[in-house]
Amino acid sequence: MNVAEEIIKILEDHSVKEVFGIPGEQILPLYQSLQKSSINHILVRHEQSAGHACDGYYRSSGRFGVCITTASPGALNLVMAVSTAFKDNIPMLVLTGDNVVEDKFSNCFQSFPLGEVFKTITFKSYDPLNGAEAVSNLQEALFLLENNPQGPIHINLSKDILLEKYCSHLNVEYDVSFENKNYLIDSNKLLFIVGAGAISQADLVNKVVLENNIPVATTFHAKGIINEDNCVNLGLIGNRGSNRSRYAFQNADCIIALGTRLSERTIKNIDDRFIQVNINNAHLFSKKSINTTVKNFLNNIKFRNYSDWLNEILKIKEDRCVDGVDDDSVPLRPPSVISTILSNFKNNIVVSDAGSHTTWTTLLKRSDSYGKLLFSGGLAPMGYGLPAAMGASIANNDKIILINGDGDFQMNIQELATIKQYNLDIIIFILNNSQYGIIHQSQKNVYNMDPYEVYLENPDFIKLANSYGIKSVRVHTKRQLNNICERDIVGPLVVDIPVVYEDIPMP
Repeated sequence: MNVAEEIIKILEDHSVKEVFGIPGEQILPLYQSLQKSSINHILVRHEQSAGHACDGYYRSSGRFGVCITTASPGALNLVMAVSTAFKDNIPMLVLTGDNVVEDKFSNCFQSFPLGEVFKTITFKSYDPLNGAEAVSNLQEALFLLENNPQGPIHINLSKDILLEKYCSHLNVEYDVSFENKNYLIDSNKLLFIVGAGAISQADLVNKVVLENNIPVATTFHAKGIINEDNCVNLGLIGNRGSNRSRYAFQNADCIIALGTRLSERTIKNIDDRFIQVNINNAHLFSKKSINTTVKNFLNNIKFRNYSDWLNEILKIKEDRCVDGVDDDSVPLRPPSVISTILSNFKNNIVVSDAGSHTTWTTLLKRSDSYGKLLFSGGLAPMGYGLPAAMGASIANNDKIILINGDGDFQMNIQELATIKQYNLDIIIFILNNSQYGIIHQSQKNVYNMDPYEVYLENPDFIKLANSYGIKSVRVHTKRQLNNICERDIVGPLVVDIPVVYEDIPMP
């Protein structure tokens, strides 16, 4: 058995079912072993898409994804996607090929210091120098991904190491221990702020919150971790915060932040009321910071019942309206289109990209559980949506709804070929206003300038989809849109929707 075969065996032992990637010269020994395995390989058309697919895979299922690329040309194409996951603390396993150890640190063909690059955009980056080290690195990486997930983990695998003979030996066992602290919460008006780091303990968070009527505000990435139709869920906190979450934040005497880095879009000033719980030390800023898991924290404290405090908050009138959702004018308005889509697919996973449509989607989408709305937050690259929808489709084997703009749709448009090849059940709605809308808005409202280099001469998306063998349709009215949404279409579908330019509501 060689190292490549041992790596694939270990992945199988850890119940890895799918990997995303593109083969290349330096990673071929791993592909040779992968070909003989039970793992399903998803052939993407660009390496960036492999990373975004892993991202969507995790956000929709809670299971980490695996992406594989060859040496520098392929590996560097992953940088955007891995950086996106890193900013949002999305765990994934990134395996890159490389030249033989003797050449990888030289200036020879396709060599580049990949370890130096990836260590800045991953939770951990390994660059093993022999087979035993590579296997040990993989075992540690998988333990961390399963027990202490804080972001992407990268392993750079030289071709000669993959081909090296591997002699099985006792596996190293890894342990991550946390210091338990018993906290008595001396509070009459407690507020939970829940972030994506609490996702893996959604059941426990729900149990504690619902048993004690603790008011909860969520970050964008934790939307749905508590049913958004339950009164304890006050909605978003921060720039897009709800009236109730703002009131609770202003009047709470204790705020417990669970699994959130409290970015500048969430909280600008962390005061003495905060107890911050996070497994990542780099995200702890409050004076009362606890470096532990959400599970460990919640299992080691007791809460009183906060019904009176919750009832006080619920007296605040909640304004969840977005202007234009009921408008039937033609061309259609974006809020009307998005509202119509969401009302027709209430129980489906919805994926958004980056652009004005993302703002309306996040404001209008209400989820009964986590993982129903996927989008990139911290980095927000255009082109995230299409491959992320692929990952969600493969992870869940269910119909996925993708809401795209015409600009970001074209950033990774080549993945239509992947969607067709695997006959993925994805409906792609393109809100087509022939421009980069948010940039247009900033030029106009922030810089007081005329629109410059924001107008797009788009292809005919109907003909383009058809060229990939994908069904497509263009709709102009809300009635036509409803008719399409109500049809029982299986397999990929592209829906082109001409819309008017419209500014997003500002925070």
